[in-house]
Amino acid sequence: MARLPRLAVPGQPHHLIQRGLNRQAIVTDDHDRQRLLDELRECAATHKVAIHAYVLMDNHLHLLATPETAEGLSRMMQSLGRRYVAAFNKRHSRSGTLWDGRFRAAPIEAGAYLLACMRYVELNPLRSQLAAQPGEYRWSSAAHHLGQRRDPLVFDHALFWATGNTPFERELGWKAWLEQGCSAAEWRVLTEAAQKGWPLGSAGFLLGLAQDTERPLQPRKRGRPAGRKTDSSRGA
Repeated sequence: MARLPRLAVPGQPHHLIQRGLNRQAIVTDDHDRQRLLDELRECAATHKVAIHAYVLMDNHLHLLATPETAEGLSRMMQSLGRRYVAAFNKRHSRSGTLWDGRFRAAPIEAGAYLLACMRYVELNPLRSQLAAQPGEYRWSSAAHHLGQRRDPLVFDHALFWATGNTPFERELGWKAWLEQGCSAAEWRVLTEAAQKGWPLGSAGFLLGLAQDTERPLQPRKRGRPAGRKTDSSRGA
């Protein structure tokens, strides 16, 4: 089956996943982690992409980001690959690619899924048992949203600001939201959408996207097309 073109929608949040080649590490120590995030901040600013939430794990990176242009996400990640991978290879005396192919991404309907996707991203370290509390993990946006530090990589989405009238209200509300956790169904939906590139949202959201692209927006149903009948005159 031919690979679908990536769907990138200006002004719409997207959930991105970039994995290491064969699920190998993309960072080996805190020097690598800081270098990757510093490069990401520069690339996001250059290509006009707002990063709303992120988590850097040892072998993959999650981002929740809104591009200003249709090309913004691809250009940001291409630039990150050129800059960070070259530095990583030089430091570790290696060559070749670090990424497992192209990054995966899916646009999401902000009103329905943005806060859920933020929570999903920031709970990754707990799911992998790398931290007991989200804010303890240094390499994610959780501490920023919990008011524990100011993260220059993060550009808060308007929907996050709408969760409270003051920083204290937002931070307290976000702590409670993280403590609720993701259900298994929510985790599966968010993961599969990003990995397979299917936009995530309501029927109306998908209808709006369909007006601007000929790319399929949902998996085709398996089985025989409706209305097609088997020719019973043929032998088995």
